[in-house]
Amino acid sequence: MAEKIKQALASVKGFTRKDEESATLQTNEELKRQKRIKLFTYIGIFIFFQIIVMTVFGLTVMKVKTPKVRLGEVSITNLNAATATPSFDTTFNTQIRVKNTNWGPYKFDASTVTFMYQGEPVGTVAVPKSKAGMRSTKKINVVVSLNSNALTSSSTLGSELSSGVVTLTSQAKLTGKVELMLIMKKKKSATMDCTMAIDLYTKTVQSLQCK
Repeated sequence: MAEKIKQALASVKGFTRKDEESATLQTNEELKRQKRIKLFTYIGIFIFFQIIVMTVFGLTVMKVKTPKVRLGEVSITNLNAATATPSFDTTFNTQIRVKNTNWGPYKFDASTVTFMYQGEPVGTVAVPKSKAGMRSTKKINVVVSLNSNALTSSSTLGSELSSGVVTLTSQAKLTGKVELMLIMKKKKSATMDCTMAIDLYTKTVQSLQCK
């Protein structure tokens, strides 16, 4: 009888050990499953943020914008006007400003700025080949000399000279390339379209607007 009791107790203990081992295996499998879920979750979050970063990068850093070219402040050093002729000539100092808002330099070729009265050229100034650095403005100092000698029609010039204000326009086109990350180059053309009104009495620029 005692022997049978011992066998029964041993059998119970065996089942208990098996149950414990089974429970341990299930716990280990659950832990592994939870770890895999966490790993996949972290990978998903990482990929999501990478997509956001690449999207922002593409919309900002890698987006190529057209540079702008403008006239800077004008300082007149000489101005002569005659209403009887009618005619005028002037010399002034100014800057050609090339504004580059890109995340890479803008290298442009040599060009010319043409100054006009009523659509007819009255003078030009050369713009040398140069480079506007990343997110910066290249300033080129120039001396401009203009005169009305080449005008074919001066029907409105006399009245403008009598009013004391002469309106001139300036136009230019720069062609070049924006370089990004030392590997990507994008062709861009910058254009100038400025209008300035010169006060003949004070020999100053009354207004200067560029677009």
